[in-house]
Amino acid sequence: MTTTDRVLYLFGSAAPPVFDVASVVRDAQARGFDVCLGLTPTAARWLTPQLEDLRRLTGHPVRSEYKMPGEPDVWPKADVIALAPATFNTFNEWALGLTHDFVVGVVAEGIGKGIPLVTMPCVNAAYVRHHQFERSVSELRAMGVRVLYGEGGFVPNQPGQGKPKEYPWHLVLDAVEEAGDA
Repeated sequence: MTTTDRVLYLFGSAAPPVFDVASVVRDAQARGFDVCLGLTPTAARWLTPQLEDLRRLTGHPVRSEYKMPGEPDVWPKADVIALAPATFNTFNEWALGLTHDFVVGVVAEGIGKGIPLVTMPCVNAAYVRHHQFERSVSELRAMGVRVLYGEGGFVPNQPGQGKPKEYPWHLVLDAVEEAGDA
């Protein structure tokens, strides 16, 4: 890491594309980002066998829980935050301001701090029929979050027909670069 590296908080929730997060971290690092990785509790459980390797790759602890009051922060301040994949639950919690999980708390606070935020959901077509999903997309966009959903972003598959290896991570990192340059 050089002192000119921009700091990216890369957050992921428990959807199958999260299993590819190591390659996403390497791609972000190649783009000049110092990456701090945060995961929802379920995503952290899914990646338990990889957590130490991910810590070594990023050079920072992988976080999935809030720190204790009074403890120093172990990460540098974020220049940009990306939350992908964002599950139906995580996406709606964020839009509604329900911050019991570390990842959702940080992105919710990031809105108020004016940190550039990018998110891309990973939901199936059945979930997007729920009225709350479109309200959450609208709410997050209204708060200045760049939501990569629909044309030019994530397009849902039918239930059971997901293609996690085709999740368009490059769109997230392209948007992060644009946001980090702004």
